[in-house]
Amino acid sequence: MLLHIPVIRLDVDRDRATVWHSLTPPARVLCVLLLLLAIALTPNGHWGTWAVYGVGIVWVLWLSRISVAVLLKRLVVESAFVGVILLGTVFRPEGEVLWQWGPLQVTTVGVLILGSVATKTFLSLLLLNLLTLTTSVPDLLQALLVLKVPPLLVAILASMYRYLEVLIAEFTTMKRAALSRNLMGHRRWQRLVLGNMIGSLFIRTVDRGDRIHRAMIARSYQGLTPVVTQPLIRGHRDSLALTFTLWLALLGQAIYLDV
Repeated sequence: MLLHIPVIRLDVDRDRATVWHSLTPPARVLCVLLLLLAIALTPNGHWGTWAVYGVGIVWVLWLSRISVAVLLKRLVVESAFVGVILLGTVFRPEGEVLWQWGPLQVTTVGVLILGSVATKTFLSLLLLNLLTLTTSVPDLLQALLVLKVPPLLVAILASMYRYLEVLIAEFTTMKRAALSRNLMGHRRWQRLVLGNMIGSLFIRTVDRGDRIHRAMIARSYQGLTPVVTQPLIRGHRDSLALTFTLWLALLGQAIYLDV
């Protein structure tokens, strides 16, 4: 979610009228968490189980009518970031050597682990993007509180999101000022201006953050996010969604266990 802070609005598809949008935020979070847990618990190399989960996730994406272009853009950004981290898994020493260059070697076990972890990551990113595209950040934070996540952790997440927004707003203001003064026309000037902007950004955001914190305290902020009372399950649609998610998770595990 934090990778997309520069776009300011995460929940671009939250106002659609679909079955998925009719669920309460806690029910959506619980459905996503159940499938994430099932995906994570599946051992490496069980492609049939992940195929079942993939079909279920694509069906929910189709039901929620989210913007495919936005989803693909976010997946590209996230996959590039995660891909760098996953690249090291292909150089594991176990298994038959497929390719070797000096101390580096690609083995069958490394390829299997890379494919498995990449599949898990891709399915997890689909689920998380589905949640963040269709649910506002305040609703997500309230859903976490309803699901008994420690309030202090939720308050830290809320403050982090708020202050990153401040950082982006300050950067956008300075960039607009530089463009209005024709300081971004040449690459050499762009590098100089960006360097100065990054340096002054930290000083300006410290002052802005302090003023925002004092304003929050003046409005009776006590360090924790206020809890809005709402039910975990509001109607039969929430019950059906949770039942379907649990059934899908168990079906995938049954394929893996060959029950």
